[in-house]
Amino acid sequence: MKPPPRAAVVVVSHNRADRLRTCLESLERSESRDRVQLIVVENGSQDASVQVAEDFPDIQLIRLPKNFGLTKGLNLGWRAADAEYVLFLHEDTEVEPDTVARLADALDAHADAAAVCPLLVDAAGRPAPQLGSLPPDGAWRAAEPAPQPIAVEYPRGAALMVRVFLIKAIRQIDERYGQFGGDADLAAQILRAGKKILLVSEARVRHHGGRQPEALVRADFLLGRAVFASKYLGLLAGLRERLKAVFEPLARFRLAEIRFTLAGQKIDGTQG
Repeated sequence: MKPPPRAAVVVVSHNRADRLRTCLESLERSESRDRVQLIVVENGSQDASVQVAEDFPDIQLIRLPKNFGLTKGLNLGWRAADAEYVLFLHEDTEVEPDTVARLADALDAHADAAAVCPLLVDAAGRPAPQLGSLPPDGAWRAAEPAPQPIAVEYPRGAALMVRVFLIKAIRQIDERYGQFGGDADLAAQILRAGKKILLVSEARVRHHGGRQPEALVRADFLLGRAVFASKYLGLLAGLRERLKAVFEPLARFRLAEIRFTLAGQKIDGTQG
């Protein structure tokens, strides 16, 4: 009988077919590939993303009729996982062959850790912006490589391996968030549970990023920040963030951004 997967990898894809192909090709080169379950959640793309995913016969494809947002896609992905560890990856990443195994090894060795993350690097191999603070402010700094796993507060969700039982304990990643905020919420839940998030510098993931800021993207971030503040800092804090989401772009004459924040418009097209 085929042994159960040691880890599952969930990639949520939307209209980035070229990046998705590069990501999946790197995952196919993973050590002990037969013990890695690959799941692609195709979030209603209008490009060739579905065809790309279908080019890889050993990948489980979850095809959605429209863009339901990143957090919904992540939740669908981890629920389909047959492993106790799930690595969430953005489609604009590339993993080293030993990345998945090193991250799983770290969770095996550290019972007090609920999640681990690799070191994000840029195309030249230099540490890329990765670590934020809670509450999230949209600022990222590069991590300092260390010979041993080190505890971090909030790594960005471009590459994060989590124990599935932790997500089950909180039921799901909060779907009130759109494109932004779900990773911050997950980090906050882990810390609230008294567990650690460890940065494993020996595991490397190349993160391309590079999307240009748009009015809807920025509005989605501001709304996510308001959801986080309301959930963890209280109703008044959430209200202040909602007001800031209007007055900050107003001061910069970002009228489209104001329209989206007033409507509660998220990237996936839903309203919160």
